[in-house]
Amino acid sequence: MLKVKNVTKKYGKVTACDNLSFELEDGTVTVLLGPNGAGKSTIMKAIMGFLKFEGEITIGGYPNKSTQARRILGYIPELPALYPNLTVAEHMEFLARAYRLKDYKQKTEELFTRFELLDKKKKFGDELSKGMQQKLNICLGLLTDPKMMLLDEPMIGLDPHAIKELKNSIEEMKAQGKTLLVSTHIIDSVDMLWDRTIIMQNGQIKANITRAQLEEDGRSLEQLFFDVTEGVSQEAMSSKEGEDQE
Repeated sequence: MLKVKNVTKKYGKVTACDNLSFELEDGTVTVLLGPNGAGKSTIMKAIMGFLKFEGEITIGGYPNKSTQARRILGYIPELPALYPNLTVAEHMEFLARAYRLKDYKQKTEELFTRFELLDKKKKFGDELSKGMQQKLNICLGLLTDPKMMLLDEPMIGLDPHAIKELKNSIEEMKAQGKTLLVSTHIIDSVDMLWDRTIIMQNGQIKANITRAQLEEDGRSLEQLFFDVTEGVSQEAMSSKEGEDQE
């Protein structure tokens, strides 16, 4: 579904993404991990076509900036970008008209019910709390029913009920054969959802591994993350523990 080939993005002299290459299979959930400043949001925005970059990105076989690719790609950004003069309901209608969606009103009601926004339909975007803005952000991303979804730090600011419903939505989309890329730095928020993890640091991919491969290796996702980002192997840790006991 998604192919990223030799993608490099620089901001002046700073290389945010350094020759990245990876592929995502249909019907899988890939977790993009990394510390702050690793380049996660940059590659997400590059995939969406928001940034100029060197290299190649295709979605469903189409160049990522093509109309065909954008029809099948959805995005839930880290920071909600809402219109202050539109109500919650009007945001959904605006998006539906932009995508020429039919029968969107029923799905809107279902999403509002799921994420507890029914009583907020007439409120304006700038009247919502940060958590409510993120809930609307998620509803907008889910409304178009894309074949591939990018989620950038989607659980920040959500209450436990919304986190549960978002996880359920991710599992449902995977069961429908959709492809998802979830960027986060909160490991335990996605520990049960992923099929593949890509770990970035300093603009580079430091690990690209499936759940099955990691389980065979006998490590948890958290152990892998810290081994990769802190450069401490399990053997070195065991050796240090032995020295401390002597």
